Amino acid sequence: MERKSFQLGDIVLMKKNHPCGSNEMEIIRMGMDIRIKCVGCKHSVLVPRAKFEKNMRKVLRSAAGNEEQPGGSAPTNPANQ
Repeated sequence: MERKSFQLGDIVLMKKNHPCGSNEMEIIRMGMDIRIKCVGCKHSVLVPRAKFEKNMRKVLRSAAGNEEQPGGSAPTNPANQ
């Protein structure tokens, strides 16, 4: 079976809903344990990696797609022109 791939900052869909009703979680810490934050109520939970991988369905939004590219549309300072 293929290992699920995820990274820091991803929004993932979990098998079970959080008590607030949302089942979308944001990964805010990775290591042997994974800290996830509920998108609905902002409550954070520390889950062992094995349990997280078992209960995660899929990655909804990847953090890699949300990052701003260097030299992109950053606001310019008119005083420097």
